[in-house]
Amino acid sequence: MRLWLSEEERRPDPAPARADARKALVAGTIGWLVVAVGCLVFRDELDAAGLGWTLVAALVGVALGVVGIIVVQVIRRRAQPRDDGSSVSA
Repeated sequence: MRLWLSEEERRPDPAPARADARKALVAGTIGWLVVAVGCLVFRDELDAAGLGWTLVAALVGVALGVVGIIVVQVIRRRAQPRDDGSSVSA
């Protein structure tokens, strides 16, 4: 096994995979929302066990997920080609 290849022996780098980060962010945010609802349902039991902070952690997860969705959406909109409006018909 060789650890080093010369430039002539290397294959070209593959094209980057296309991925939709929105789907992962939405799934994660929904997951945190489910956890937050569970924490609300079992709030007394969690407080008795010293785990009352889990509700705050779940709400922070939901908030960060929403922020992530907004950021990804803004980035996607900025990356789309814009129509300059020159083809407006009267």
